Amino acid sequence: MSRTDALAAAHAHCEAVTRTQAANFYYGIRLLPRERRRAMCAAYAFARRVDDIGDGGLEREEKLRRLDGQALALARLERAAPGGSAEDPVMTALADAHVRFSLPLDALGDLIEGVRMDVEGVTYEDFDELVLYCRRVAGAIGRVCLAIFGLREDAGAEMPAAERLADDLGVALQLTNILRDVAEDAENGRVYLPAEDLRRFGVIAEHELSADGRRAALEGLAAIARQAGASDGQRAPASGSRLPELVHFEAERAREWFRRGLTLAPLLDRRSAACVLAMAGIYRRLLDRIDSRPEDAMRRRISLPTREKAWVAARGMLGGGAGWA
Repeated sequence: MSRTDALAAAHAHCEAVTRTQAANFYYGIRLLPRERRRAMCAAYAFARRVDDIGDGGLEREEKLRRLDGQALALARLERAAPGGSAEDPVMTALADAHVRFSLPLDALGDLIEGVRMDVEGVTYEDFDELVLYCRRVAGAIGRVCLAIFGLREDAGAEMPAAERLADDLGVALQLTNILRDVAEDAENGRVYLPAEDLRRFGVIAEHELSADGRRAALEGLAAIARQAGASDGQRAPASGSRLPELVHFEAERAREWFRRGLTLAPLLDRRSAACVLAMAGIYRRLLDRIDSRPEDAMRRRISLPTREKAWVAARGMLGGGAGWA
């Protein structure tokens, strides 16, 4: 296979991964010009690979070993020429994207460190600790996306300021993911909501120490999920837990991060801004749905219908705010 053919096959592979695995993000990514779209798909495919290591069924030590392998691959990438090998299409496509857009590889390294936190079972006593995790696993991707988008020449902003906005938007998206997946994560032994919030809203007892918070939070969240799914699917608030208040509190936090992060859009060209508005719009509507029916969020993973995602993407292309102002 020629270098050109290997590179084309690598990008096709990454686009296929993104199209099938990133149901929400792909609605925005598809609005971009070809080269930016391919670079975004390469970045997503790498992020998906790293996430799959953390979420897979391997033993802890093997997961950490494979994460180390991805960190080494990033270190080699900066020295490698694009194209060539068909052995690893993701790294081939990512190397090409890096040559074209000078991707911040340290941000992708932050992503690996965030997934390492998952593997090591890190829990979060307060919101500041959770923000560090969100910045690593999602804010870092926001910075990678910004490198691909670039800033308008007349944007009137410096790249470091824009990077902070991209980082904020990534945090908002991750907070939404956390609220969407509370029950599923608890079943898999993971708790992301801060322990101080879980105590405040009755999920764990006030006297629970942070060292015991993981076990107590898992038990509390599992009890809420069971009770929310009771009575043949009828809505049933969990005894002793102010679940709707907890969800509303965290949703308002996420909305504030969205408000800050979305000020990035006017700094981008029209199609890049459309991508951002589409992706953020889908997640904002998802957040609103979770906030309006928190018991449903505990019973099943909430998603938007395909037609609604397509409508939000179209609004983004037309410059509409999809109702989140």
